[in-house]
Amino acid sequence: MKRCAWATTPLSIAYHDEEWGVPVHDDKRLFEFLILEGAQAGLSWETILRKRDNYRAAFDGFDPKKVAKYDERKVAALLQDAGIIRNRLKINAAIGNAKSFLAVQREFGSFDDYVWRFVNHKPLKRKPGQPLAARTEISDALSKDLLNRGFKFVGSTICYSFMQAVGMVNDHDSTCYRYRGLTRK
Repeated sequence: MKRCAWATTPLSIAYHDEEWGVPVHDDKRLFEFLILEGAQAGLSWETILRKRDNYRAAFDGFDPKKVAKYDERKVAALLQDAGIIRNRLKINAAIGNAKSFLAVQREFGSFDDYVWRFVNHKPLKRKPGQPLAARTEISDALSKDLLNRGFKFVGSTICYSFMQAVGMVNDHDSTCYRYRGLTRK
């Protein structure tokens, strides 16, 4: 079974095979990926995957209503939690992003409806032989809109990684068995 070249460790293989590129329409999962992609800035995705369960515990299962209410005492506790990335800017961004996320839900009915409109509610797919992008015009537009809505750690590259993770784009290599499986969906 041929996979994308980046899936080399047991953790990355499981993520590749079960999650990466599979369309996500659940708001809580979308929030989780948004926060984790921001936490990844400057780090490897493997590092974030290893800490993912710790993040779920530390951030109340990625419930945006709970995260939006975090106060300075909670921030201090998170900064002491070795199970997550202890970066004050990223932690504060997660809290601010939860507030912005809730505002988007109120405006659009769901974050899902908001974010998937950037791809006309249908996953894009990379054409065979096309190089893997770090950002696109669509991720630029998503990033700009999120920033205008008060989100942090949502640059175009982070947004494109988010789009890949939640299946807004199928960026599996065309020879990867997941490419064909996700293209049929």
